Amino acid sequence: MGPDDEIDHAGPVPPYRQLAAILAARIKRGDWHPDRAIPSEAQLVGTYGLARATVRRAIALLVEQDVVYVVPQRGTFVRGR
Repeated sequence: MGPDDEIDHAGPVPPYRQLAAILAARIKRGDWHPDRAIPSEAQLVGTYGLARATVRRAIALLVEQDVVYVVPQRGTFVRGR
């Protein structure tokens, strides 16, 4: 998945994994810098046409992979390199 891909709702890869791959690719490309916020859950829901639960699951996967971290009441931030 590239950073400019769209979610394929009919494809074999679950949408949350597709979104996680897209966000990780955008981080790697440098769209968002370390310790800077990525778009909010609401923005990602609107951009990709996904349910909030799907976006949360994608973010949780990126947290597990140590790509981002969540600050309660502040947002999701890119983990420093």
